[in-house]
Amino acid sequence: MIRLGLRMAFGRDGLGRLALIGGAVAIGVAMLLGVLAGVNAVQAQNLRYSWLNSGVTSAATGPAAQDPAWWAPRQDYFHGRSIIRIDVAPTGPSGPVPPGMPALPGAGSYYASPALMRLIGATPAAELGARFPGAPAGVIGEDALPGPDALVIVVGLPVAEVKARDGAVRIDRIVAVSPSECDGCYIGIGGEALTLTLGVVGVALLFPMLMFVGTATRLAAARREQRFAAMRLLGATPRQVSTLATVESAVAAALGAVVGFGLYLPVRWGLAHIPFTGERFHPSHLTLTWPQIAAVLIGVPLGAAVAARLALRRVRISPLGVTRRVTPRPPRAWRLVPLAAGLAELAWFVGRRPSTSHGQLTAYLSGILMVMVGLIIAGPYLTLLGSRALARWSRHPAGLIAGRRLADDPRAGFRAVSGLMLALFVTSVATGVIGTMVSAQGDRSASAAKLAMTAFPEDLAPGEKGLSTAAIPASLSTIPGVRAVQVVHYFDDRGDPGLPGLIPCADLAALRDYGSCPPGAEVARVFSDLAAPDGIPTHWEAAPVSAASLEQAPVLSLVVLTDGSPAAVETSRTVMESAFPALRPPLTDREWNSDFARTLVQFQRLADIVVVTSLVIAGCALAVAVTGGLNERKRPFSLLRLTGVRLAELRRVVTLESAVPLLAVSVVAIAAGFLSAHLFLRSQLQDNLVAPSASYYALVALGLAVSLALIASTMPLLGRITGPGTARNE
Repeated sequence: MIRLGLRMAFGRDGLGRLALIGGAVAIGVAMLLGVLAGVNAVQAQNLRYSWLNSGVTSAATGPAAQDPAWWAPRQDYFHGRSIIRIDVAPTGPSGPVPPGMPALPGAGSYYASPALMRLIGATPAAELGARFPGAPAGVIGEDALPGPDALVIVVGLPVAEVKARDGAVRIDRIVAVSPSECDGCYIGIGGEALTLTLGVVGVALLFPMLMFVGTATRLAAARREQRFAAMRLLGATPRQVSTLATVESAVAAALGAVVGFGLYLPVRWGLAHIPFTGERFHPSHLTLTWPQIAAVLIGVPLGAAVAARLALRRVRISPLGVTRRVTPRPPRAWRLVPLAAGLAELAWFVGRRPSTSHGQLTAYLSGILMVMVGLIIAGPYLTLLGSRALARWSRHPAGLIAGRRLADDPRAGFRAVSGLMLALFVTSVATGVIGTMVSAQGDRSASAAKLAMTAFPEDLAPGEKGLSTAAIPASLSTIPGVRAVQVVHYFDDRGDPGLPGLIPCADLAALRDYGSCPPGAEVARVFSDLAAPDGIPTHWEAAPVSAASLEQAPVLSLVVLTDGSPAAVETSRTVMESAFPALRPPLTDREWNSDFARTLVQFQRLADIVVVTSLVIAGCALAVAVTGGLNERKRPFSLLRLTGVRLAELRRVVTLESAVPLLAVSVVAIAAGFLSAHLFLRSQLQDNLVAPSASYYALVALGLAVSLALIASTMPLLGRITGPGTARNE
């Protein structure tokens, strides 16, 4: 039977079916391999951050170096991009050596990543290079960098200077533990955040992709059922028929899987140019493990074989039922229950948010996954309702035929649009959550014109009172683009905690955009960076001190107001860092919220990747399903043409058969997506869903338009396969 199955698969009638199924499976496998490689790349990239956490001594393992080194990490910025800077001071020639460098740089030299080295060379020294004293000792190697665009620098300084830095520690070994497995590591992606990222990718991409592969292996299922039912009537046993179906489907899927590995190469090239986590991947990160390769090569043909055996259950039970085209039992209303259960789980956690990140991950991802499964289960029933409405309200023969055909087998009608339904659901959830978070952030991080350097109490050495006004460089006010240099003093009243800064009302009045004093007040209490709550200028509260007494008050922060030009901001930053090297680098409002902003950017990129990939998968699934459906139904369409039905009328029938379930499930998927996003936001952030931007509607309209275009592209095929010869030969 295996030999007969191979002859049927490679016969003249089977070659076209083999090519169609194999090609569809190849596309799905290439995308599946891309997702697996992306998952591996995220983990490999995260491991490259490990050495930057060497100041976390609890994570240090391995033999200790003979000569410890002083180590002080800090974060700098340039044009909104983050620069990871490590100030080091070796205490001897046998100190710990990070990867990518032959040795720690000595005082007066530094090692920088290739991207940062290019940036220093292409930028005026007053804006960037002057921040890093000394000369370059070399370039940091690839094995120490998370990505080709990473901005990392290791600066060698005298021991006394590094010891005075904020967060300086003495180390005798380099951390080699991934941040996802490190307790206390703060550079890189933590374990729970990494699990969340990979979990979102797995739920949002792998599930639709596996469905697409399953759809591809079911191509021409009806035709195979008829052929195998005829064989049953001629005396073939159920086992023999199952063996033939298994061989034919497994061969097509196996060939598709092999071709998919070839198509994976351009997919891999594209992934290397996507900043999935905020940094592009090194091409060497995008690899597949041998277990993953084996799982795809074995799992895809095995899954196709199982799907083929399950698809023939009606043939095994009753071959006459297939040959006489018995109408299957219509789907029931119970199919809505899983969808309602998934939404109910998300609603349950509103006001009951789990206290741990792991608990939140389990609660929300399981709820989202249940909703996705519920949509798949409910899809045939929704298609049935749409078909009945079409048949009831249609005034044309095409609508009546399409409605009756859909009602006859709503599962087949829904299968063609199931991928797009999941894509629209994922799009709606991602757009709803990300859009609301961006809206909630509002303009609080919009300003890039104000630099603030603050002397936090934990930054100061014992006996220090803060910034020294005498040390403030006079050159700051002469920099082109700098509009004002404002000193904010400490509010030293221990019994009245609150706003920590003091500013004369006369100065505040000159600044205008940063709030105002109450009537009659001389001094106002402000935040150290003059940032008003929610980014809105406000009336600050009066301070119980006089303007004259501020001369004796210690300095809390130095705020430089610019015109927002990159040259003014970066030159001012360089001057401030050089004047106060022991303090944290000055930040703009946008950079102050950079952690949250970077998280938003990462999730936005993740959402964009998920949305685009989901729509591509949905388009492929729709094209495959519509083409396969036409091939399966060419005999009944040919008979309709012989009875006098015009080809234009048949085209309207096919369009309605695809468009009705497409629009019906799209409405439900979008509604379920926004409801899921709203429930998540209410539970996690206590925010209400914000209406999506115009780009969302444009994306949905584009997705539906492309889907309808794919349906229209199959119309020429309808004319070729529905001639009189088809009805006679069938």
